[in-house]
Amino acid sequence: MLPSTTLVYLFASLFGLSLAAPTLNAKPVEHNPVSDALNNLNSMLGRGQATPTDNIIDRIREDIQLVTATWLPSSPEDAAKTLSQIFATKPTPTNLAIDILNTGAQLVAAGLTTKNIGDLINFAEGFVDGPNSMNNVNTRNPSPPVYPKARPQDAPYSLTEAELRKVIYIPPGFKYGALGAPNPVVLVPGTGDTGYTTFIGNLIPLLQQNPVADPVWLNIPGYQNDDIQINSEYVAYAINYVSGISNKRDVSVAAWSQGSINSQWAFKYWPSTRCKVTDLVAFSPDYHGTIIANFAATPGIPLPPAYLQQEYNSNFVATLRSNTGDSAYVPTTNIFSSFFDEIVEPQSGTKASGFLLDYARNVGVSNNEVQEFCALQPAGTFYTHEGILYNPLGYALFLDALKNPGPGKPSRLDLKQVCSTYLTPGLDLADFLLTEQTISTAAASFLLYNPKLLAEPPIKSYARSSIFGPTSYTCPANGNGGGKSGNGGSGGNGGNGGKPSGYGSQPPAHSPPADYGSGSKWQTSY
Repeated sequence: MLPSTTLVYLFASLFGLSLAAPTLNAKPVEHNPVSDALNNLNSMLGRGQATPTDNIIDRIREDIQLVTATWLPSSPEDAAKTLSQIFATKPTPTNLAIDILNTGAQLVAAGLTTKNIGDLINFAEGFVDGPNSMNNVNTRNPSPPVYPKARPQDAPYSLTEAELRKVIYIPPGFKYGALGAPNPVVLVPGTGDTGYTTFIGNLIPLLQQNPVADPVWLNIPGYQNDDIQINSEYVAYAINYVSGISNKRDVSVAAWSQGSINSQWAFKYWPSTRCKVTDLVAFSPDYHGTIIANFAATPGIPLPPAYLQQEYNSNFVATLRSNTGDSAYVPTTNIFSSFFDEIVEPQSGTKASGFLLDYARNVGVSNNEVQEFCALQPAGTFYTHEGILYNPLGYALFLDALKNPGPGKPSRLDLKQVCSTYLTPGLDLADFLLTEQTISTAAASFLLYNPKLLAEPPIKSYARSSIFGPTSYTCPANGNGGGKSGNGGSGGNGGNGGKPSGYGSQPPAHSPPADYGSGSKWQTSY
């Protein structure tokens, strides 16, 4: 692998960009407030204070809110160059929590977000309606019922059905499996974000422009900072529920970061979900956690449970990967970046945390490192953990997975064309900034989340039992028959695995707005 500095210059040359420092529209901050707070913390630890003062998180919160943008990019290329410069001079990350706080602040200072940390904290605390709502009213009941269990082999839920259902945001215009409509896709966020804040700058607008799938997304309480085992219950329920209100259509799952292991955990311990999912498409997955998280537990500093559970060899990760959990349960397409995922390491080659095996069930897996398949082309240059969400190869593989049997395959793509742009066609600078803002949102939600812990939560009893998590599972004969939607079109009226006539007679619960599908985006203050 090329040294990072070499790759940064290669990245710049592909766009004809200079790596000179950008001209700022305002005087840059003369110090990093986050670094000041963390230096104070390290100083306390160095003086032998094993347990820092209880208000250290509050002090960091006060300092990080001082960071404001010192420059604004004028184009996606400009923004990408600035982003690469940040990481070219950034120290090797050694602590996941500190890295997210620092990176979130740096993105704000560089003008690579639409809001500063203080605004994002206010947003996370106060924005409870609309597309970021965690308290949605979904009155349709699935047929057949999926709670307390869709199948006897499913693990028990610890949450009520009302709690599980209300996190599912169903946008206006959702077709509920109507005749001629594409199959649903469930969008699952990563740590520190909701489905809305994760995907509003990428898959949501792309699917609105090109409705090859009918999206819903999960806004999970705690912004995915909570116990991953509980977070995964929402995913398991959503898969069964969305299929059950969509005329028993099969669904796809698109996941970012922690969303990948939420999905894999759901497939393992709620095997009914395996029968209702055509594909998992995972962006920047971490099936083995991250070695950066191994350094997260500074003595005396509690952290959100999900941070501790994503240590490279945590009890959670070991349990997930045990008993063939390191092998796919459904056709799976993984897309990740070896240069430069600032959150998940390792993320290169067959040792990548995002690399999933296929020895147990032979369902089909493709593991796609963008720098390998788009080498020396714009789509194979510098991409962050979150940047994979706007990578054109990632989106092309997502579409390919939806249209074809098995996972998405680069061999079916025109790679010269796909890899020729840095940003997925259909996205713009605003989308770039919204996607990069996911890390700043994660920093804000980290500061807000309570209660933080010093050790990861215990493994649930069902995951310690031999009864649940079967290696193999036979889907019932009368299971879902929707299959994939076919060549980007509908799954209706006997298409490629489509439903026969007569489905979709139930009227939609929401009336689609007049501009739905016209390319306009759902409006919000985010």
